[in-house]
Amino acid sequence: MDSFRATTRRHLSTSPFKPRVPDPVKVFEVGQRVSHDKEGLGRVSSVDGGHAVVVDFGDGKLMRILAPFPKLHAL
Repeated sequence: MDSFRATTRRHLSTSPFKPRVPDPVKVFEVGQRVSHDKEGLGRVSSVDGGHAVVVDFGDGKLMRILAPFPKLHAL
């Protein structure tokens, strides 16, 4: 059985396409207002380095969100 391995593709200098630019790393601070694509509006209650944030969405609903934070946006 063949196994699938996720690898990054390298850009060839002879390619007519531009190399893919990585998305910038999002940085959040405690107390910052944020919007989550599914959960809605919230406020950052703690930051675990650049690896995770805990967001309070109100009514006691806390959610730990891991980097790279694709569904979390700063307001």
